[in-house]
Amino acid sequence: MTKLIYRLLPFSKRLFLSVVLLFISFAVCFLIFQYNREKEYKSDLLNMQLQNYNNRMYDFIASKGGLNTDSLHNYVSTHMIPDLRVTLITPQGKVVYDNIQPDVSSFENHRTRKEVQDALMYGSGYDISRHSASIKGGEYFYSARYYPSQRLIIRSALPYNVSLSKHLRADSKFVWFTLAISMLLIILFYRYTQKLGTSIAKLQQFALRADRNERIDTSETFPKNELGEISEHIIKIYQRLHRTKEALYIEREKLISHLQTSHEGLGVFTRERKEILVNNLFTQYANTISDHNLASTEEVFNIAELQPITEFLKRNEGNFSKEEKRLALHVDKNGRSFSVECIIFQDLSFEISIIDITQEEQQARLKRQLTQNIAHELKTPVSSIQGYLETILNTPNLPEETMHTFLERSYAQSNRLTVLLRDISVLTRMDEAPNLVEREHINLSLMIKNMLNEVALALEEKHITVINRLPDELSINGNSSLLYSIFRNLMDNAIAYAGTGVTVKINCFREDEKFYYFSFSDTGTGVPEEHLNRIFERFYRVDKGRSRKLGGTGLGLAIVKNAVLFHGGTIFAKNNPSGGLEFVFTLQKQNN
Repeated sequence: MTKLIYRLLPFSKRLFLSVVLLFISFAVCFLIFQYNREKEYKSDLLNMQLQNYNNRMYDFIASKGGLNTDSLHNYVSTHMIPDLRVTLITPQGKVVYDNIQPDVSSFENHRTRKEVQDALMYGSGYDISRHSASIKGGEYFYSARYYPSQRLIIRSALPYNVSLSKHLRADSKFVWFTLAISMLLIILFYRYTQKLGTSIAKLQQFALRADRNERIDTSETFPKNELGEISEHIIKIYQRLHRTKEALYIEREKLISHLQTSHEGLGVFTRERKEILVNNLFTQYANTISDHNLASTEEVFNIAELQPITEFLKRNEGNFSKEEKRLALHVDKNGRSFSVECIIFQDLSFEISIIDITQEEQQARLKRQLTQNIAHELKTPVSSIQGYLETILNTPNLPEETMHTFLERSYAQSNRLTVLLRDISVLTRMDEAPNLVEREHINLSLMIKNMLNEVALALEEKHITVINRLPDELSINGNSSLLYSIFRNLMDNAIAYAGTGVTVKINCFREDEKFYYFSFSDTGTGVPEEHLNRIFERFYRVDKGRSRKLGGTGLGLAIVKNAVLFHGGTIFAKNNPSGGLEFVFTLQKQNN
């Protein structure tokens, strides 16, 4: 129970009680020691006085030449110390004289008395407060000395009464002085422990609030002592750590948010292969690669295609070197391609990233096809020009009319080559540097009218009628060159492939807050259904022989689609039920 109460006390009180108890124990022991020491000193002083008396008694006996009871009794009565008792004892313990009780025959043997034994052994001795066997009710302070020359022990004694007790008692002033000093020190220590307890209590409250993540009052002051200074330093360190923790938490949330929205599957694991952080894409990609659905993320290490990573981790177990440990592999599974990479950190935790590179590979394949198509398309006009020029150079007698025909054909092929290079340049600029394309306020209605004037002769040759239903002052924010290419390429496509005597309609059939909705249609032959979804591909031709014969580059509709996309819109083609091909597309009014 006492221990329980003690533990419930504040630390300062327990410290005060512990130190005070130790101090009191020390003070009591010191007082007892000092009391006994002073008592022993006074006893020694009294013993010396009695021993001096014993010596004078011996000198008297020696001067008389031996023991004479009458002369001895006369000496004792003459040189009497009040209440002094003198006893003469032989070395055998027999009492031969006592001034209090002359009849010494009744005395028992004193050989066993302490003061007698000490006198025989050491020459002198004393004993305090022992009851006298010969005198009832009497207690004496005995002091004895042995004189070998007379073979006699002279013992003097004083009654151990109140006066002698007071004489032998230690000085009480010293005790009271010690108690007063002790009380003063206890009060000072109590004040010190109170300040110490205040600092500890405040520091304890701070620790509890910090542990519960509660608000910390940084304006609170501590006592001006070493513990108070330490407490203030701890609070400052805590504040810095708290700010750092908040900053790290914010950065952690940013990182987690970034990982969850990243296009890369990422998983971070401990050295024991336990999940630390895994985003959704990592789980999706891992399930795509795996032959069965994964119930937990850790099952990724059982996927057969990822066994090289598992073996890589086993090889590096216990390798704490600072060198970067990295493994990359390529996985093709279920019609998709993945780039997988594992990085082991210094503490042997590791990261596995999975990137879906299917689209990149498709783009790379398309670029290779595009390069091949460009080379093929360039080869045709170049070969034609080269063939005509070789014929002219190698045939000196070539008729002038034939030479003129060859030159006209070479010029036509060079024009086709120029148009092809221009179209390739436009597509490249939209693919690689769309941000560098300039934008401005365009009067689209005026642009379409000017474009129709430019193709008027070609329209007249094919007997094509154009119905322009665009409203006046139709404006849009975009790139003039690309907007022009949309309608010019659609018109060139109609002139080249729609046929003769057809009608072309240009219409803005709807608008809303953000978009214009356009329709560009003709009443020509249309396009077979199986080709409709591919006519916007680069160099794709419905009729390759007819297209080259008509001088097309195979890039016109690809330019149209990319220009529409650049202006925030969409485009698709369909065959009209009444015949002909129709392009429906949107353009954003304010393209930023």
